[in-house]
Amino acid sequence: MFILFLWNGLQNAKRAKNTMQNTVRINAGQWRSRVLKFPHAEGLRPTPDRVRQTVFNWLGQDLTGKVCLDLFAGTGAMGFEALSRHAKQVVMVEYAKAVAKALKQNQTLLQAEHGEIVQTDAMQFLANNQRQFDVIFCDPPYQKQWLDKVLPLLPTHLTRDGVVYVEAEYQLTTNQTWTVVKQGKAGNVFYHLLKYTHSS
Repeated sequence: MFILFLWNGLQNAKRAKNTMQNTVRINAGQWRSRVLKFPHAEGLRPTPDRVRQTVFNWLGQDLTGKVCLDLFAGTGAMGFEALSRHAKQVVMVEYAKAVAKALKQNQTLLQAEHGEIVQTDAMQFLANNQRQFDVIFCDPPYQKQWLDKVLPLLPTHLTRDGVVYVEAEYQLTTNQTWTVVKQGKAGNVFYHLLKYTHSS
């Protein structure tokens, strides 16, 4: 009886832990402290609270009037945070069907009418997109060389003064195309704010 009780207790604790791991809390704005759920998926990881706080400090906290793209939306942590901080529009791109479905459920839950969920591949989206964005969030799956493919394409999708937020498993440095204007590190995650180096 004791062993069965202990086993049930362990299973309940495990389920509780998994539930906690599959939630993300909005830090500020109109939906401050709202908790959103997301499904298990390979490589899916929410940007940590502390990192999000830093990033939105970099962006000026209030995103009123800004049009944003969350290119690898995943949990939607960055996209919904931007909407909570009054972004004019946020397009969230997610390839995985179950994850995109969860994004749409959270959009409905929050009544986030200025959010747009697009289920497609990031490269396909960029190939068809005609809009320009003030902020692009780019947090692709690690170890798949996504940044090598995506970063060269982003300048044409940015407004003149637009910025790109990038998370990676390695540190980015300023080059001929991108200037690293802010950067930080949390655990094994490197995060950066980039500006396109205009030729004129």
